[in-house]
Amino acid sequence: MDSMTSHPNRVHGAQHELKNLDLSRTMTAERYKKELKQLQKSLMKSALKMYRKKASVVLVFEGKDAAGKGGAIRRLTSPMPPVLYRVIPVAAPEPFEKKRHYLWRFWRQMPPPGRLAIFDRSWYGRVLVERVEGFATEEEWSRAYDEINSMELSLHRAGTHIAKFWLQIDQKEQANRFEARALSPLKQWKFTQEDVRNRDKWPQYEQAVSDMLGFTDTDYAPWHLIEANDKRFARIKVLRTVQSLFDKL
Repeated sequence: MDSMTSHPNRVHGAQHELKNLDLSRTMTAERYKKELKQLQKSLMKSALKMYRKKASVVLVFEGKDAAGKGGAIRRLTSPMPPVLYRVIPVAAPEPFEKKRHYLWRFWRQMPPPGRLAIFDRSWYGRVLVERVEGFATEEEWSRAYDEINSMELSLHRAGTHIAKFWLQIDQKEQANRFEARALSPLKQWKFTQEDVRNRDKWPQYEQAVSDMLGFTDTDYAPWHLIEANDKRFARIKVLRTVQSLFDKL
């Protein structure tokens, strides 16, 4: 029996919304500069409020290669006092980490009260790249949805606020960004043959993303879908969403 068809925790909100995203949405440079300044000022005040209230916040950023995760994170954190946040860039696990449960290396990075942890890629690699590239068996990545939901629920019950962002771009925009990276002396380091190989598996990744959203979009750790073909629009939408989260603390 296909493990995708009978999963007990499947939900459908973000999964269905992904198909309806309007990737043609844009923002003018003038409006972007104005809103960015206002939002960054507000986010600085909200970060201090988080600290005073001893609230802990976890933000997860996922998306296709070149979707703009790093740029959005930089605009989000630049107004905040560095002592209040940590950005955790996630790469392949080290050998000593592979000897432990895959969630172990993420548990140990969770923020204390009054702090913000931002994951640039995350534990969702188990059901995305590890699934598609064969680094995890079907049994391993199939059960990971329950394991991830349980971890996020435990964090929620302990008082941690969680928001997850999926930045969506189309194949044409990704190709344009890859080309720009390859031609830029300052960005060539970002472009690797692994990017090309992953692009060849676009349909497999699309299915993995759909399943991820379907299984793990919960009330206590929701997915926020970001139309990211236009970087200015995506960054402002991310900052607005984070500000809304802070407003609820």
